[in-house]
Amino acid sequence: MRTVHVFPAGDWSATATRLDRLMPGKDGYWSDGKLFIDLMDEPDGHLFASWTREDVRLVDAALGHRPTWGLLVGVSTHIDGAAEIRVLLSHVLEAGGVAIDDYSDHCWMLQEIDTECTVGGLAFFDFRTHAARRGHQAWDTARASSGRHL
Repeated sequence: MRTVHVFPAGDWSATATRLDRLMPGKDGYWSDGKLFIDLMDEPDGHLFASWTREDVRLVDAALGHRPTWGLLVGVSTHIDGAAEIRVLLSHVLEAGGVAIDDYSDHCWMLQEIDTECTVGGLAFFDFRTHAARRGHQAWDTARASSGRHL
């Protein structure tokens, strides 16, 4: 599963309402079978549980404050996922905020994602370039449909 952390601007109930319009959800969890979305919050201690201090500082600097909630989005390995994650982000980041993928140390704003901006040679959710840089075979549709779980 590939993941994206999302920190939308505003309050969590507005984001939950947007998510409810996009896909089935219940009790802070939404899924359409391609994207798996968990609402995470700091009082539960899960929001930054496995983050380094530097990664938390990146989010703080990008937003201008420490978020108290966010979304953890899992992207199925059975699909490319780039189009699906972009559609989701166009809804939940429309009022502002940032997203962080598994492949770069950059807090991506919606405008950067929409314009396919690159930072350090990587675009948002650029798993193919990331894999190639590490000498790994990039994910592709043939591998996904072969039944192999990555």
